[in-house]
Amino acid sequence: MLTIFGNGHKYCDGVTRRSFLQIGSLAMGGLALPQLLKAESSINSQAPDTQGMHKSVIMVYLTGGLPHQDTVDLKPDAPDGIRGEFTPINSAVPDIQVCELLPRLANCTDKMAILRSIVGQRDEHSSFQNLTGYPRDVALRDARPNFGSVIAKLKGPVDPVIPPFINLFPTMQHRPYNIPGAGSLGAGMRGVRADGEDLAGMKLRYIDEQRFRSRKALLEQIDGIRREHADETLAAMDSTYQKAFDVLTSSKLVNALDVETADPKTRERYGKGSSRHLGDGAPMWNDQLLQARQLVEAGVRCVTVAYGFWDTHGNNFNHLKNHLPLFDQGISALIEDIYERGLDKDVTVVVCSEFGRNPTINANAGRDHWPRVNCALMAGGGMNVGFALGKTDKIAGEAVDRPIHYTDLLATIYHNLEIEPDARLEELSGGRIPLLPPGAAVIEELVT
Repeated sequence: MLTIFGNGHKYCDGVTRRSFLQIGSLAMGGLALPQLLKAESSINSQAPDTQGMHKSVIMVYLTGGLPHQDTVDLKPDAPDGIRGEFTPINSAVPDIQVCELLPRLANCTDKMAILRSIVGQRDEHSSFQNLTGYPRDVALRDARPNFGSVIAKLKGPVDPVIPPFINLFPTMQHRPYNIPGAGSLGAGMRGVRADGEDLAGMKLRYIDEQRFRSRKALLEQIDGIRREHADETLAAMDSTYQKAFDVLTSSKLVNALDVETADPKTRERYGKGSSRHLGDGAPMWNDQLLQARQLVEAGVRCVTVAYGFWDTHGNNFNHLKNHLPLFDQGISALIEDIYERGLDKDVTVVVCSEFGRNPTINANAGRDHWPRVNCALMAGGGMNVGFALGKTDKIAGEAVDRPIHYTDLLATIYHNLEIEPDARLEELSGGRIPLLPPGAAVIEELVT
């Protein structure tokens, strides 16, 4: 293990401490950076993509269950007690209407597909179905990995100093909302979290780069002597530590997360929101949507964002009046930005949640859980867009045309990233498992 000591400093947190950087035990969620890089180097990945042309995905997970019938599948002719308070408005695509509180999304319906008939989900408040393709109990029992870990495993990094999978989920009070782990793929595939020390460990916080490199040179001189008497294991380890130095001295990832450097008009377009959590779910922090776009441009293959809190058992309509305008601003900005920057052939955007809401308005002016049907938005990825797919009955309670199983969304994401959805995945133990449950299929209307 290498420990580099610097001078004493007083940091902005008010703590005076001796600056240090420990390469051998650099914490990455309990995993040393060289160990993470060693795991990454063993990935059976394809040849690196041409820079700037890699396939990637941004998933925005809406914690709590978005009310589909009050957003993108309004039923103005439904009876009292079912019909919501909002009026549908026309959009950029003839025959597609959305909620009056979503005027910006209405203007970019030509750049997205609205899926109105998502089926197959359980009544459970968790991200597991959306991110692993399995209910929570099954995913935990069988150690099923989240899809970002699958992408990291099968595709590997685009850039040696940019991780393939970045998780922007905050730590949420309701634990099942939090992102599932890498499961049987092992901790080396879990991705990098952006709300803890993972990223702090990937920049030089405590010593300047010149001092870091001078100590690197000294270490290399010492290791040169040691290698004369070392075995092949030590020599192999040396290359992993070399890569660790390269990651630590690169600012590419940190810069990609810095929205302060974005064009002020772009940041204003996204809206900032707040890092404050809503309920026991996620914040509506639009900076993270901009970060996600910057990260995929920098070379990240998969970015996950948890956004908002939509479990509206009570006061549903006032909650939506307060929060849908910011949702409208941020999601429309992300979709339009992807297209305007020429990323739409390579970057898939998915907006989804764990289930829909009950057609019947309850005594608390809310809508309860409704796993029978749900909605999602998909954009970019070279997909066919500009239409609504699937149809529900007169009260938005059942899918009556083109039911789409929730696992089909993940199958389509894999397809867009040039991963066969029916591929087998090699576990850390050496076993091989399917990526998705039997029956998961690419949504043909989007890709042909």
